[in-house]
Amino acid sequence: MTDDALSLRSDGYAPIRDYAVIGDGRTTALVARDGSIDWLCLPDLDSPSVFAAILDAERGGRFQLAPEEEFTAEHRYEPETNVLQTTFTTAEAVVRVTDAMLLPAPGLAPVRELARRVDCLGGRVSMHWRVEPRFDYGRGATTISMRSGVPVATSKQLALALPSWNAGEPRCDAASIGGRFDLTAGDDALLVLAAAYQEPLVIPARREVEARLGATRAFWRSWAADRGYEGPWRDAVLRSALALKLLVYAPSGAIAAAATASLPEQVGGERNWDYRFCWVRDAAFTLAALFNLGCPHEADSFYWWLLHASQLSHPRLAVLYRLNGGADAPEETLALSGYRGSRPVRIGNAALEQVQLDIYGDHLQSAWLYARAGGSIDADSGRRLAETADLVCRIWREPDSGIWEVRSAPAHFTQSKMMCWVALDRAMRLADTGRIPSAGAPRWRAEAAAIRAFVERECWSEKLGSYVRFAGGEELDASLLLAALMDYDDAGEHRLASTIEAIRQALGNGPLLSRYSGEDGLAGNEGSFVCCSFWLVEALARGGRCAEATELMDELIGLANDVGLYAEEIDPTSGEFLGNVPQALVHLALISAAAAIAEAAP
Repeated sequence: MTDDALSLRSDGYAPIRDYAVIGDGRTTALVARDGSIDWLCLPDLDSPSVFAAILDAERGGRFQLAPEEEFTAEHRYEPETNVLQTTFTTAEAVVRVTDAMLLPAPGLAPVRELARRVDCLGGRVSMHWRVEPRFDYGRGATTISMRSGVPVATSKQLALALPSWNAGEPRCDAASIGGRFDLTAGDDALLVLAAAYQEPLVIPARREVEARLGATRAFWRSWAADRGYEGPWRDAVLRSALALKLLVYAPSGAIAAAATASLPEQVGGERNWDYRFCWVRDAAFTLAALFNLGCPHEADSFYWWLLHASQLSHPRLAVLYRLNGGADAPEETLALSGYRGSRPVRIGNAALEQVQLDIYGDHLQSAWLYARAGGSIDADSGRRLAETADLVCRIWREPDSGIWEVRSAPAHFTQSKMMCWVALDRAMRLADTGRIPSAGAPRWRAEAAAIRAFVERECWSEKLGSYVRFAGGEELDASLLLAALMDYDDAGEHRLASTIEAIRQALGNGPLLSRYSGEDGLAGNEGSFVCCSFWLVEALARGGRCAEATELMDELIGLANDVGLYAEEIDPTSGEFLGNVPQALVHLALISAAAAIAEAAP
C-alpha cells in the first residue's frame, strides 16, 4: 500500500489527518484511509475501547479490511450522510468499501452494529480482513470462539459477533479473527461487527443488515436536507453539522468535545487528554450553532440535559460532565505506548477538579440564547439561574485556571473575568424579560460594573495596545477574541479592535493562531488551535471587516482533511493534524463564523 497518493503509516500509525469518523448517536469509530478501523469504544463513546490501535499500534486492536495487493486509496462521505466510502485502486481492480454505524431500528437487532460492505467496481481483487479485539483499552481478557459458524469475541459483559457473507471462511486464533476473499467486477461482500452489552448477543441476517444500512442512509439525508444554512460554505457547514451530530449522545442530548482520547497536541509530548466529555463552556457555542442550523429538537435536548446535569453541583458548575450527566471523570494513565510514542495515555480528565470561572458566562449565555429562541424557562430553573448569578457575584474575584485549563498556578485570567461579566449581563437580561427572579438584579448590576472596571484597569496593556492574558501580565491570549463574540464590547470599539489586531499579529502563523503566549505548567509545545482562527473570522466580521473575514474563512476551509473534518490543532508548518478528532469546538466555531459573515454581509 505504498504510494504517493496514500499517506504512509509511521511505525504503524496513520496520520491523524487520514481519519474519518462514523457513528450512530451512541458511539463512534475512526476509519483510516487505508481501511483500518483504529478506534472504537463500546457500548458508548466514553466506554473503554475495543479498538485502540491509534494509541498503541501493537496492542491497541483494530479491524483491517483492504486489498492484498499494493493500492492507492481515497475516501469520502456519501453526499449529505455519515456513511463513508473508501475506494481502493490496485493495478488490476477498483474496489469500494462502504462503512457505517447502523442506526437503531425497531425489532430485534444488535445493541451496536458496524457494517462494512465491499463492492468490486472493476477488474479482479483479492481482499483480506482481520479483527483484533482488545477489550478495555487492551487490559481485558478476550475469548474467541465459533457459534453456529459465526466468530464471537467476548470479554466480561461485552460480546462481539462477526457474521460475514462472501468474505471467505473466517479463521480464528487466540487473539484475532480474519479471512480473505476474491471479487470480480459486480461482486460484493459484507462484514458486520454486531455488539451486545449485558444482554443476549443478536447475530443479524444479511437482509436485515442491508435494510438498516439503507435506513441509515435515508436518515442522514433527511436530517441534512433540513439544515438551514445556504451560504458560500454550505458543504463545510453541512459537514460540520453532520460531524457534530455524531458527537451528540442521543440518550441524553449531551455533546462530546471529541470522539477520541489522548491524541497528542505535540507528537512525543505529554499534552494528551481525554475529550469524551461534555464541557459547559461548549454549551453556548453548541446552542448558537444548533439554532443557526435549524435544529430545535437537538437544541432543546441539549439545553435541558445541561440544566439537569448542573443540578448535581448547584449553584457551582462542574467544568465538564459525563455524557450521561454524571460529574465524575477520574484521570488515570494507561499502559499503552501512545500515538507515535506520545505518553502518558490518559483517560478521564483532572480538569474537572479545577476552578474555571468563564463557564458561568457560558451557562447564562446558553439560557439567554434558549429563551431568545422561544424556549420556556420554568420557575425552578429560573430560580437556579438567579442563584448562579448570585454565586458569580461572590466568586469573580478569585483566581482560576481559565478557559485553557492550564496546569500552572491559578491566575486572574482576563477572559474569565469578562465571562463573569457576561454571566451577570445575561442574568439581567433574563430578569428584565421576566424569565428569572429579579430580586438580585441591583447587585448583579453593581458587580458587573466592578468586573468591567477591574478588566479595564488591570487587564489592559498600553504597551501592547491590547487586553492581556491575565491581570498585570504582558502576554496575549486568543480567547480574548470571545469578548467580541460574547458582546462584552462591540468588535469595532477601540480597545477590542486593537486587541484583535494584536492577537492576529503576535499569535498568528499564516491563517492559524496559537492559543496564548507564556507558560502553562506543561512541558513542550503545541500546534495552532484551530477554533481560535474561526473565532478571528467571526470577530473580523462583527467588526465590519467582511472582506478580510471571508478571505480568512476560505483559507481555513482549505485546511480541513479530505472528508471535511478538523482535529483540535494543526501544525502551521507541516499541516499535520494534532490533538483529538473530530473536535466539536472547531466545527462549532466554523458554523458560527459562517453565520456571522452572512449576517454582516452588506
